[in-house]
Amino acid sequence: MNQENIGKFIAECRKSKKITQQELAERLGVSDRTIGNWENGRNMPDLSLFKPLCNELGISLNDLISGEKVKEKEYQEKFEENIVNAIDYSTKRINKYNQVISLILIIFGLFVSISAIMIFPSESSWGSIYSVFGIIIFMIGILRILNPIKWYIRLLLIMMIFTFSMGILLLTDYINVKLNQEAPMFRIKTTFTGNVIYYDTLFYDVYRCNFDSDNEYWVVEKNSKKTISDLINYCK
Repeated sequence: MNQENIGKFIAECRKSKKITQQELAERLGVSDRTIGNWENGRNMPDLSLFKPLCNELGISLNDLISGEKVKEKEYQEKFEENIVNAIDYSTKRINKYNQVISLILIIFGLFVSISAIMIFPSESSWGSIYSVFGIIIFMIGILRILNPIKWYIRLLLIMMIFTFSMGILLLTDYINVKLNQEAPMFRIKTTFTGNVIYYDTLFYDVYRCNFDSDNEYWVVEKNSKKTISDLINYCK
C-alpha cells in the first residue's frame, strides 16, 4: 500500500464530499491532526477505521487500499492484490507493535534492576528480589525480539544473556562490598554471633567484625565452612 497515494485519495474524496478535516475527524472519533497526517502520507488509518472511513467518503475498501477509484474491469485483480497488501500491512503493524512492547519491557526491566540496587539498603533482601525480577522482565523483552529465531538458538542466547546479566549484578554487588563495606545484597544467609556478622554468598564470605563499634572492620574471603565457634573466635 502506498501511503502517499492513499493520503492524497482520502483528501480528494473528502473535498469532493465538501467535508472539512474537523468534521471527518469528529465523525470517526479522531483528531483533525490525525486526518492531516493521513492525507499527508505520514500515517495510515488504523485497520478498524478503514470501513467507517470508506462509508464517510462513499468509496469501497478496494478503492481506499488502491489509492484511487478502481475501474470495474480491474476490480477483481485489484481486490486480490489489495488483500495481499492489507495482510502485509497488518503483519508489519503487529510486528512494529511487538517491537515497541519488547523495547518497553527491556527498558523497564533494566530500570527496575538498577533502581533496586540504588534504592534499597544492602541489608534488605528486597533489593536482590527486585533486581532479579527486573532481569526477568528484561529477559522477556529480549525473548520477544528473538522470537523469529530457531528455538535452540534462542534458548542458547537467552541463557548467555541471563548469565551475563546476573554476572553483572553479582560483580556490582561484590565491588560495592569491597569499596563501600556494605552487606552483600545477593547473600544466601546472614549469621549473627558474638561480635561478628557473617554473610554467606555463592562465591565469597563477608565478615563484619566488631560491628557497631569504633574498631569495626570488614573482611572478604573465599568461601569456607566455619562453625559457630569459628565465627565467635574469628575477630579475636
